Amino acid sequence: MGSGQVGTTRAALARGEVAVLGATRRALGSTPAVPVARALSLFGEHAAGWLLLGAAGWLRGRQQREWATATTGVLLAHGAAVVVKRAARRSRPVLEAVPSLVRTPSTLSFPSAHAASTAAATAGFGPLVGRPVMTAALGAMAVSRVLLGVHWPTDVVAGAVLGTAVSAGVRRVATAGENR
Repeated sequence: MGSGQVGTTRAALARGEVAVLGATRRALGSTPAVPVARALSLFGEHAAGWLLLGAAGWLRGRQQREWATATTGVLLAHGAAVVVKRAARRSRPVLEAVPSLVRTPSTLSFPSAHAASTAAATAGFGPLVGRPVMTAALGAMAVSRVLLGVHWPTDVVAGAVLGTAVSAGVRRVATAGENR
């Protein structure tokens, strides 16, 4: 692909992301989805809600190894997202038509750490609490980041991919000795 095609592709992607941000806000911006999205934002800040869920699951005393492995995946996915975010240095959306509806701890956007930790929680906690519930949580968190105007859609997708990969890696390491 030549540099002209790359520029054209990037411009089309940017237009698409702005369109998705606007469409999401128009569709959900005056609905109960906004307070739900704000609550999810608070729950997911620094992966705190997922880490507390993991700790509570571990404290129950059943399947402690699985809870510890899943929670480690959440923690490492969040950390990986923060490292990538600092390296990528992509700015959050600043659009007049889609102002941010929550405060964020930084102006850095790519990848979404909320999506990364939630995807890791979905992969790790899914077998413990139910995959449908966790899949719904991931979908809600992903939409919430765009609805609140704090992430570009590709930030959310990249965060989800990163979180899923980190969780899978942690699970692989944790179970490596079991298959021998």
